[in-house]
Amino acid sequence: MNKVFNSFDEAVSDIPDNSTLMIDGFAGPGGTSQNLIAALRNLGSKNLTIISNTAGLASVIGFGTLPGQTPVDIGVLVENNQVKKVIASFPVSPSPSRPTAFEKAYAKHEVELELVPQGTLAERIRAGGAGIPAFFTPTGVDTRVSEGKEIREFNGKKYVLETALKADFALIRAYQSDRLGNLVYKGTSKNFNSVMVTAATISIVEVDKIVETGAIESALIDTPLLYVDRIVEIKENNER
Repeated sequence: MNKVFNSFDEAVSDIPDNSTLMIDGFAGPGGTSQNLIAALRNLGSKNLTIISNTAGLASVIGFGTLPGQTPVDIGVLVENNQVKKVIASFPVSPSPSRPTAFEKAYAKHEVELELVPQGTLAERIRAGGAGIPAFFTPTGVDTRVSEGKEIREFNGKKYVLETALKADFALIRAYQSDRLGNLVYKGTSKNFNSVMVTAATISIVEVDKIVETGAIESALIDTPLLYVDRIVEIKENNER
């Protein structure tokens, strides 16, 4: 099966309304699939549920892009009224005086939020990829995070039951891929991308460079081809 797509628009063209997507977002947009997000904005799919570490920070932080570029992240989907719900651990701006698009929409009751501690978010995604339906964790016990959830005691300590997270699509950023979909990450793309790519039905990856099969040393592969469905190379004539 040919996994290499010619354009970002083509790669996301079948994402329907009401989809659940995992999109990396951590330490600015550098590790975020900016071109795929821009293509999804252009597609206009509605009522999306987005699973991410943040709910979009690029517009208030403004780093992680090349000179002259406008950073793109989940915030552009919120601004375009495409997002129904966000599941995230840091959905607010680091600057209270500069609220994100999500914060503004949330204040108007236009979007829903499920707040998840960061470690729990990563583990819920990992569990989804590993086929583990749920797990117990001490994080969030006796806080609003645990309201309405099952609590059990193990060895005299309370734990809250958290369920796995899965998605219909994952929009992933990686540094390099071969034509079969073996991935190598670099810099901030090393955070949530590698776990999200395992937990989606269809994983779509934008990469700086596609190399021939066998060109990546096996020991350097971060994500094996099994988890990758579509690949788009970032080229000058293919950027948002």
